[in-house]
Amino acid sequence: MTDLTRYRNIGIFAHVDAGKTTTTERILKLTGKVHKTGEVHDGEATTDFMDQERERGITIQSAATSCYWNDHRLNIIDTPGHVDFTIEVYRSLKVLDGGVGVFCGSGGVEPQSETNWRYANDSEVARVIFVNKLDRMGADFYRVVDQVKNVLAATPLVMTLPIGIEDQFKGVVDVLNRKAFIWDDSGLPENFTVEEVPADMVEKMEEYREQMIETAVEQDDDLMEKYLEGEEPSIEDIKRCIRKGTIALDFFPTFCGSAFKNKGIQLVLDAVVDYLPSPTEVEPQPEVDLEGNETGEKAIVDPERPLRALAFKIMDDRFGALTFTRIYSGKVKKGDNVLNTFTGKTERIGRIVEMHADSREELDSAQAGDIVAFIGLKNTQTGHTLCDPKNPATLEPMVFPDPVISIAVAPKDKGAAEKMGVALSKMVQEDPSFRVETDEESGETIIKGMGELHLDIKVDILKRTHGVEVTVGKPQVAYRESITQRVEDSYTHKKQTGGSGQYAKIDYAIEPGEPGTGFIFESKVTGGNVPREFWPAVEKGFKVIKDTGVLAGFPCLDFKVELLDGGFHPVDSSAIAYEIAAKAAYRQSMPKAGPQLMEPIMKVDVFTPEDHVGDVIGDLNRRRGMIKSQEPGPTGVRIKADAPLSEMFGYIGDLRTMTSGRGQFSMEFSHYMPCPRNVAEEVIKEVKERNAAK
Repeated sequence: MTDLTRYRNIGIFAHVDAGKTTTTERILKLTGKVHKTGEVHDGEATTDFMDQERERGITIQSAATSCYWNDHRLNIIDTPGHVDFTIEVYRSLKVLDGGVGVFCGSGGVEPQSETNWRYANDSEVARVIFVNKLDRMGADFYRVVDQVKNVLAATPLVMTLPIGIEDQFKGVVDVLNRKAFIWDDSGLPENFTVEEVPADMVEKMEEYREQMIETAVEQDDDLMEKYLEGEEPSIEDIKRCIRKGTIALDFFPTFCGSAFKNKGIQLVLDAVVDYLPSPTEVEPQPEVDLEGNETGEKAIVDPERPLRALAFKIMDDRFGALTFTRIYSGKVKKGDNVLNTFTGKTERIGRIVEMHADSREELDSAQAGDIVAFIGLKNTQTGHTLCDPKNPATLEPMVFPDPVISIAVAPKDKGAAEKMGVALSKMVQEDPSFRVETDEESGETIIKGMGELHLDIKVDILKRTHGVEVTVGKPQVAYRESITQRVEDSYTHKKQTGGSGQYAKIDYAIEPGEPGTGFIFESKVTGGNVPREFWPAVEKGFKVIKDTGVLAGFPCLDFKVELLDGGFHPVDSSAIAYEIAAKAAYRQSMPKAGPQLMEPIMKVDVFTPEDHVGDVIGDLNRRRGMIKSQEPGPTGVRIKADAPLSEMFGYIGDLRTMTSGRGQFSMEFSHYMPCPRNVAEEVIKEVKERNAAK
C-alpha cells in the first residue's frame, strides 16, 4: 500500500526560454534518474525527445517522468512555454496538484508567463516560484519579485536570497534557517558548503525573514497572537503555516538560483516536498453526469473507492498509442476492463507503464494519485474519463479553444494520400487544439490550429515522424459573419408531387445578439398555427444552415431567431418541411439584415529593446493594430496591442529584422470584430474566385 502523503504530482511551467527543461534536467540529475545531464542548447535534453524540440530548443509536448527526493515520489511534467502550445500547459495543469513556476532572472515575468499563471489560477494549482538564470547579464532577483506582485497580482514569499549576481552569483541564503549555501565552480550540484550568512547580507536576510514569518503566521490565529506578544514560532510551525498558505494559494514560496550552473535546485526540491500538496490535500475533482451536470459527488483520492481516472494526453510511439492518465480514485490492474463514459464503451487495459520521458517501466497495477500511461486503449481521447463499469461517473471534462488559422495540405505524391490520412488522424488524437477537415467542394484537406508555429510544427511532424511530404497552401483566417439589424419576414414552403405534398409556413424575426451569445432560438407562437412538435425542426433548420453565411460562406455568430407565427396543413406538414422552410428563410432574410464580415483579433504582446520602440509601434499601426499599453522595463519595453490575425502572418521575421534579432512576441486569440469594408470586400472577392476555380 503506497503512502499517498509522500506523492507530489507537479508541473514545471514558464515563458519560452526561462529554463524549464534545464530545471527538469537538473532535478533528474540530482535525484539520480539520469547520470549525464542533457542540455537543451545541445539538443540533448531528456524530456525534449522529439526531433523538432531538439532542433528548435523549445518544448512542444509536455513530457512526464518520475523520480524520488527525500523519500518522496515526484511525478514531474515539463510543459512547453510557447503560446501556440498552451493547450499542453492547460491540460497538464488540469491533472497536477502543484507546480513550479520558473521565471528568467533577467527577462522577468514575460507575456507567456502571465497566460500560464492565469491557467494555473483557474485550475487552482498551488505553486512555488523559482527565479532562474541569476548568473546572466541583467539578472535582478528583487525586480522579478516586484513583477510577480505587480504583473501577476500574486504574493511571493521570499525564501532564499541570491549571494552575488550575474557572473558573481555563487550561492543563496536560506532565509528560514539563516544559512548560506555556497557552490564551487565545478558546476556539480553536490559540491556546495553550508556556511554562515555573509555579514553584508545579515540585515537584508532578517528583514525578509520577518516579512516571511508575519505572512506565514496569518494562517494560524494562536501562533499569530504569540508572535505579536514577541514569541517567535518554531521552524516546524512556520513550515506548517507556509504549507497551509501555499495550498490555499494565499502566497507562493519564492526561490532563486541558476539551473544551468546547478545552483539552488536542492532548495526548490525541498520546497516541493515541504510546501506543495500531496494528492490527498487537493480539493477532489467534482463528478458530473452524462449531461455534464454536477452530481454533488467528488472523486476522493482513495484506492478503496471506485475507479475514476482522466486521460489527459495521447501520444503515439513505436509500441502503439500511449494514453497518459491521472488516477484520482480506486486502482487498476493490467488486463482490467474500464468504462469510457464519453463513448459508453468498455476498453481493456493491455499494459500499464510508468514513463520516464521516452523510456518506460512496466507496472502490474496503479492506484489513486498515480500518473501512468496505458497501452492498448483504442477509442480513448484527451479529456475522457475512465471508470469502474459497475459504478460509472464522469469527471469534469476539459474545454479546448477553437482554432483560428487554417492551411490546405496535399501529399506531394499521389500514393501518400492514405498515409497522410492515417498520420493526421493520429495527430488529432494527440492534440485536441489541432483539427482536420475536408473541404467538400474541392476535396482539399484543411488543417487548423492555434497559430503559425503550431501548424509549422505539425507539417514538420508529418514529414519526419510519418514520412509524408506535403505541399502547403496559403494560411487562411477563420473569418465569421454576423448581422447588424432586425428583420421580420415570412416564408412558405410548398411542394406538390403525386401523393402527399410538403407544406410549412413560418413568420419569424432575425436580430443581432450580444457578442458571445451564439445562436438563440425562441418560439412566440400562440394557438396552433405551428404545432409545438414542429418547433424543434424550425430550430434545427436554422442551426444547420447558420454555418454557411450569405456573404462568403463563413459561420454566422451571435444572432437570435424568433418564431412569431405561421401555418400548417393537416396532411402535408411534417418536420422535414419545416426544416427546409427554415433553411430557405435564412437564405432569404440574412442578406436583408445588414450582414457583415467579422475577423479574429489577437492579443499581441511584444517585447523590444528601447531603441526600436518607434519602429515596432509604427509597424503595428500599419497592421491595423490598436496599441493598448507600453511598459518600460530594465531590458526593454513591452508593448501590448490588439491586431487582426490576417495582418500578423510572418510577423516574427519582420520583428527580428526591425529589432536586430532581439525582439520577442506572443499572440493569442482575443475576440471577433467587424472587418473594415475594404478588407471585407477583398476577402469576399477572394472566396468567390476560389469557389469559381473549383
